[in-house]
Amino acid sequence: MNLVIVSASQRENSQSAKVANFLFDSTKNFQSIKHIELCKYQLPYWDGELSSKEKSDSHWSLISEVIEQADALILITPEWGGMATPILKNFLLMCDSQQAAHKPALLISVVNGISGAYPIAELRMNAFKNNKIVAIPDNLIIRNVEQVLNQSNDNEQSCDQREPALIKRIKYSMHMLEQYSNALKPLRLDYNSELYPSQEKYVYGM
Repeated sequence: MNLVIVSASQRENSQSAKVANFLFDSTKNFQSIKHIELCKYQLPYWDGELSSKEKSDSHWSLISEVIEQADALILITPEWGGMATPILKNFLLMCDSQQAAHKPALLISVVNGISGAYPIAELRMNAFKNNKIVAIPDNLIIRNVEQVLNQSNDNEQSCDQREPALIKRIKYSMHMLEQYSNALKPLRLDYNSELYPSQEKYVYGM
C-alpha cells in the first residue's frame, strides 16, 4: 500500500512539515510513503481550465503522478484565520477524480494553540466534491504543535504531558487509515474495470 502525505503550509520549515516528517519516520502501516511539501513546488492557481495545469513552469505533472499511485492520503494544514491554507485548497481543486477518486484521506489540522477544528470542518464540507477523495471519519488536531512531536538532539522524541496520549491517537488513526485503504482498493479496481453505463457523465459530484 502506498501512502502520500501532503503538508500544506505556505512556509518552509513549518510545523505542518514537522508533523509530516514525524508520520513519515514513525508509521509502519504502509509499504511506501512519500511526502509532498506543497510550498516547495510551483503550482499555478487553478482557473478551471486544463491548460493551467500544463504551464511550462508548473510542477503539477510531478505531483499528479504521485497522487495517482497513492492508495491513501494524509492532508495536513495549519489553521490560518480559521481556514485551511489557500495552497491546499488550490491543490484539491487541481486533483481530479482520475487521480484521486475513492482514495481515503486522513485530515490533520495543526495549530500553535487550542483551536484547530475549523479547517477540518471546512475541508469536510466542500473540498472533495469533484475529486471524490474519501475523508475517513477519524481526524487529528495537533494543538500546541510547537511543544509536541519534536526531535531532541539525541534523536529521541521530546515528550511533554500531552504527548503520550497524542501519539497513541496518531497510531490509532494511522491504523484506521490503513483499514480504509485496504477496503477501498478493490472498489477502485472495480470502478476502473467494470464501468457503469455512461460513467463519464458523472465525474463531478452534485
